[in-house]
Amino acid sequence: MNYELFIAKRIFFSKKGKERISQHMVHIATGGIAISLAVMLIAIGVVIGFKQEVRNKLIGFGSHIQVSASFSNQTYETQPIQFDSTTISSLRNTEGVKHVQRFATQPGILKVNEDFQGVVLKGVDKDFNWDFFKKNLVEGSTFELSDSTSSNQSLISKKMADLMQLSIGDKYHIYFVINGKVRVRPLEVTGIYSSGFSDYDKLFIIGDIRHVRKLNQWENDQCSGVEIEINNFQKLAETSDAIYSSIGNKRDQSGNFYMIKTIQEINPQIFSWLDLLDMNAKVILILMMFVAGFTMISGLLILILDRTNMIGVLKALGASNISVQKLFFYVSLLIVGKGMIIGNLLGLTLCFLQKNLHIIKLDPDVYYVNAVPVEIPFIYIILVNIGVFFISSLILRASTFIITKISPIKSIRFE
Repeated sequence: MNYELFIAKRIFFSKKGKERISQHMVHIATGGIAISLAVMLIAIGVVIGFKQEVRNKLIGFGSHIQVSASFSNQTYETQPIQFDSTTISSLRNTEGVKHVQRFATQPGILKVNEDFQGVVLKGVDKDFNWDFFKKNLVEGSTFELSDSTSSNQSLISKKMADLMQLSIGDKYHIYFVINGKVRVRPLEVTGIYSSGFSDYDKLFIIGDIRHVRKLNQWENDQCSGVEIEINNFQKLAETSDAIYSSIGNKRDQSGNFYMIKTIQEINPQIFSWLDLLDMNAKVILILMMFVAGFTMISGLLILILDRTNMIGVLKALGASNISVQKLFFYVSLLIVGKGMIIGNLLGLTLCFLQKNLHIIKLDPDVYYVNAVPVEIPFIYIILVNIGVFFISSLILRASTFIITKISPIKSIRFE
């Protein structure tokens, strides 16, 4: 019979002696572990959710990888580049590539009555993936492009619609300056989206790529570039290298080299900012681990001092130091286990409520999202729990060595 575990259960589950100081300290230690674990889970969930949400918005507007002749985030004025069927097929057959689509951008001025707004018309082709905009559509619908004529249908953001007082079915004009001449294109609002990414929401209008081609007098196979969606973001660099190996040293029919840029290279400031969140999460995890360890050590020491008389009796009856250490180690593990159960329930419940109810709101102009995003992969929950249990066990095991210093004769007379 494992008498150490038996006595440990009696101490932990006993309904008597609730007035003892040790019992109150047990509750404090349990609460400290529960709160620390809950904070760890919430911190990881917020960091992962935030990074995924912002990253997905950037990818939704610009995909994972762009291949173009030139690209400028400031003006979006691009040089035309040709992609024949062979080049497109080569890109689609590259390992890790999920989808390839042509695009063209042209900066202009949106005019409605007496109101003006600087915008970028992003022309898309028939192969455009609408999943991102369908997910963020708040009114209306996306549009389909025909083979025969260009379409005047377009998508604008809710931010732009509110600013310019536009709604579904309204017509408006965009003015472009091409080679010193003013050109105008009439468009119609068929859908209104809201991604929460205000920097792009107030800028992009999604329309037919043929408008940009006609404005710049490009050929039908010319565009600003292609956007490439990949299967695994973690393999972004590998897939980019594979694409470079495929077309990096080639030229189009006009002699332009293909320039390959990842979404991280296009938006280095935002991704650098997201990387800083990992450091914040690590600091929180370390601090919470210290809190959990400190409360556990304090609880265990007070529990040992409060049970000094019992320790003396057990030693007098022949119990070894190792057996008494095991006894209090078992008590501590029961405390850790209870605290972890409560911490998991508390942390995961709060994450679930925030994810589904969006209780805590944010300013999208500052944080790029309108509510705190939360996402906790199951593997992270397992790893955090294993880490907390393992480190707590080491700390507790080391703390029980104080029992070896307790003398049976003195401890039996201890009050």
